[in-house]
Amino acid sequence: MKQKFICFLLVSLISLSIGYSQESKISLREKLTSYYNTPNDFKNQSPGGVDFNFGNGLQFTSKDSTSRLKIELRFQSLFMASKFLQTEDKVSSNFLVRRARLKFGGFAFTPNLQYKVELGLSNRDISPSSDFDEVKKAPKLILDAVVKWKFHKNFTLWMGQTKLPGNRERVISSQKLQFVDRSQLNSKFNLDRDMSLQLHSSFNLQEALFRIIAAVSTGEGRNITQGNIGGFGYTGRVEFLPGGKFSSKGDYFGADLAREKKPKLSLGFSYDFNHQASRVGGRLGNFITNDNGDYINSDLTTMIGDLMFKYQGFSMMAEFARKKSSERALGFASGTAVVGQMGYIINAQNFKNFELAFRYTKVNPDSGSSLSEIAEYTVGVSKYFLKHSLKLQSDISLQETSGSNHLNLIYRIQSEFAF
Repeated sequence: MKQKFICFLLVSLISLSIGYSQESKISLREKLTSYYNTPNDFKNQSPGGVDFNFGNGLQFTSKDSTSRLKIELRFQSLFMASKFLQTEDKVSSNFLVRRARLKFGGFAFTPNLQYKVELGLSNRDISPSSDFDEVKKAPKLILDAVVKWKFHKNFTLWMGQTKLPGNRERVISSQKLQFVDRSQLNSKFNLDRDMSLQLHSSFNLQEALFRIIAAVSTGEGRNITQGNIGGFGYTGRVEFLPGGKFSSKGDYFGADLAREKKPKLSLGFSYDFNHQASRVGGRLGNFITNDNGDYINSDLTTMIGDLMFKYQGFSMMAEFARKKSSERALGFASGTAVVGQMGYIINAQNFKNFELAFRYTKVNPDSGSSLSEIAEYTVGVSKYFLKHSLKLQSDISLQETSGSNHLNLIYRIQSEFAF
């Protein structure tokens, strides 16, 4: 009798546990229903399903709805030609795969725990040059490897290697630019990627939206394996959107492809202090050493202000950057720069989703800086077949560099293909 009672109790407990497990899965699915229905990459995918959608990659969802994986592949094919107008030099040209990227992303256990891994596959993505020894002479394959934990509705903690909260133009993906590539301001003053711990927060004040980001990083750039040569980097960013969010996160992609129905504005300011930096630009450029091969260090301070405005196909973006070095005479990057660009997407029947854009860039170095004075004027034409996933872009630039007294005319045409 006693044995029968024990068997009955065990069967009852097993049945209850199975029932509880099933209820937990159902409860979790119900909890995630709002997530499935929001306009995101996975909105048409059911639990346990596999889906492929051009521009949104290959998508997998676990049967119990607790995890997701998205795989994406993109590449850019670029042709470029340039000519110094005041010399007898011939036109130089190049045809190459500018970027090739393989991306993995999704969430684990809950949408509040997300991850992203991005690998660079082209030669320009992975070849070490200025940091050949510091990356152990290895290809720099890893661009991003970061985990994002949303532990509160207004706070998300990032940990890993990814872009720092610097200038808007750098944080915008290279897939989603308004021109063939970023400006000279970005190449000289951006904070780039680093191993970091970042805290992201956002909150609303009536219609307005505020974003605040703080980061602590190694200060030496991505894929460095030689330990912390200098000090740490400390970065903060504040954004103010008086009219609230842009459509489809439009404050972080070029061109007004969403054709905002109301004027949308985003103002941002970033501050970065790189303590005892050992590279020319802090996280980019050559490591500076003395005659004995020992690293030379300098405190680098970077301040960046930027804005993005969009309304009914018209877009405007502007940035101002200031970088200061405590050891100016040693060749660290220091100076100021400004860039302004605007564009309009034509909505006429025969020219639908064509965009005309213009950009002006000016770089002014401090004395003793490693930078050169540059003025650049760029006119661009783009055709968006499927937003930024399938497009053809072309631009022509007139670049004037101090010291050479040469005007350089640069033409580029590039295709973007993103699965």
